This record gives sequence, C-alpha cells and structure tokens, in this order.
Amino acid sequence: MTSLAVGEKMLYRMLGNTGLQVSVLSFGFWATFGAKERLTKQAGIDMAKDILRIARKNGINLFDNAETYGSPRGEAERIMGEAIAQLRSEDPTSWRRSDILITTKIFWGGEGVNEKGLSRKHINEGMDAALRRLQADYVDLVFCHRPDPFTPTATVVRCMSDIVRSGKATAWGTSEWSAQQITEAYWIAKTEGCIPPQMEQPQYNMFTRDRFEKEYFPMFQAPYNIGTTIWSPLKSGLITGKYNDGIPEDSRMNQKGYEWLKKRLESFVSDGSIDKVRTLTNYAKENFDCSVAQLALAWCLKNKNVTTVLLGATKVSQLEENLGSLEVAKKLTPKNMKDIDEILGNKPDPWSGPGGTGMRALDTLE
Repeated sequence: MTSLAVGEKMLYRMLGNTGLQVSVLSFGFWATFGAKERLTKQAGIDMAKDILRIARKNGINLFDNAETYGSPRGEAERIMGEAIAQLRSEDPTSWRRSDILITTKIFWGGEGVNEKGLSRKHINEGMDAALRRLQADYVDLVFCHRPDPFTPTATVVRCMSDIVRSGKATAWGTSEWSAQQITEAYWIAKTEGCIPPQMEQPQYNMFTRDRFEKEYFPMFQAPYNIGTTIWSPLKSGLITGKYNDGIPEDSRMNQKGYEWLKKRLESFVSDGSIDKVRTLTNYAKENFDCSVAQLALAWCLKNKNVTTVLLGATKVSQLEENLGSLEVAKKLTPKNMKDIDEILGNKPDPWSGPGGTGMRALDTLE
C-alpha cells in the first residue's frame, strides 16, 4: 500500500522502492510545449514559466519530459530546462534542485536507424543529449519509453543500471511495458546484481483500466512494489466534457498532426463512451459542484496504486482547475466510487489476471 504524506497544499506518496516522495499531482510536458507551429521558443519558455510557478506554488515537485517531446524532437526538454533555469535564478528557494524531481524517457531520439530503441548506444547518447537540453547534471527518473523487441532485456537492464550507477539518474523504470516484461527485467537485475526497474508510466483513466487494475495488479505487491506516474488521466481531453456537444473550433483536434485524436473521438462517440461522460458531467455538478475533469482526476487519485497523476496544461487556468481535483478526491466516498463504477460499467476484476486466483473459487478464500 502506498503511504501518504501531507504538505500544506499537496499530498505526497512514496514512489515504489525509490525512497522518493512525489506529489500526487505532477506536471508533464507532452503535447504542451515545443510545437514550433504554435509558439516561438521564447513564447514557449514564458508560458512554461507561468505554469511552472503555479505548479510549484501548489506543491507539485515532479516534472515529466521525454527526448521525443516537442517539434523538433527534444524541444520540450529545451524549453523546460531553460524555464527552470530562469525560474531558479529568480527564486532559488522554490527551485532548489534537491527539492524537485525531473524525469525523461528514452526511446525515440531521432530519425537515424540507431537514434531510437534501447540499444546501449542509444540509451547512452540519448541520456547525454537529454541532460544537455534539460541543463541538468542528472535526472531523478529515467524511463524506457517503450519495450524494444530488438534489444535483449538483459542488455537494457545492464545499461540502465550503469546509467543509475554513473549518477546520471537516481532510478530507472518503464513506460507501457507489459507485466511480463517488467518481471523479466526485475529478475534479470536481481540475478545479475543489477538495479531493477522501480516505476512504470502507464496510461490510466476512467476508460482505460484493464492493464493498470488487472495486469499490473501483482506488480504493486512485494517484491516489486512498482510505483506509477500515470499519463492521459483525461484520455487526451475526451473526459473534460468539452466534446460532449461536438468539436470546438479551438480544439487541438483541428490542428495538423492530431488527426489520430479526432479518430479516437469518433470511436469514443460510436461506442457510447461520450454518453457516459455526459452522465458523469451531471454527476460531478450535482454531487461536488465541480467539472467532470476534476472528478476524473480525483477518481484516479483515489487509487492507492497511483503514485502521481501527470497533468498537462497550456494555460494557467487549466492547471488551476486541475489542481482543484485534490479537494474533490478528499470528498469522494466509497458510495461515490461505486456510483461512478456503475456509470462506467467497466470495472475489471484484478484477480482474473496474472497472479490471480486461477481455478480456485473465490469462496474458498474467505
């Protein structure tokens, strides 16, 4: 079970076995900063500084990035690195390196055949390039952004262990790896005297539950005790309510490069999920006088196996609204959670996955 520590404006959870306390709400730079068609570099830095100030003021201490974020690749890291550097010069106390957690992810570094994947060459070169962009001596967490079917897991484990032992990162983990792949890496590390993965960054939200709640269920137990930094808690904005009546003109779905998101919305409508969002919108208003986005984030926070929820925002007002989910989470009762599950109709049985009861009937366990 993940323990909570209480700050003045934030709650903190232990991240797996790392010994690090992480704010339950954190900030991610995916699809937010570094899009060259939307912002100049300085405008991106200024926007990042405005949002990061609010994040730190409200107790957020983890800031997530990846070598592939932004256009060109890595631009989001450059903006984040420069923004934090400027903020630290303006307010050294709030931005002490010892008091914040910086992450990156390695997999998609460039177009060259050896500029992607998890080879020792790319992990080393990608890590060094990310540190230069972030203007950092080390990152706190580095993730293998996806599993690499062409590189032996043992090679990845040895290289990531070397990265941690070199001081370029304090812990390593995975993103969107299967439970089988994580356990393979864990036991290779244990048998070879290497450092095992200690956290996973999966997608998790009201409509994407099976992997987190069923497949990963054993991973939250000893000896693994995997910590989690979940992404897309609002399912790319589909659980914000802004698509309840169609696509607004200013939606990113209308921007070049986001055609995939429009297709996702079409599927979301056709399978009836948007109707559930409309019902949840009313439930949030009637029971908590909050937005459906705040309710969706609060729902994620109520899962004890969620170490931190990655927020994304392009406006201070968006971040401020999302931060309000913490107060909603404190009000959510078991009855509310049951109501929400009935609306969603998709609650998985964790015991039906790997590590479950198998052929044993549940009544034999009572």
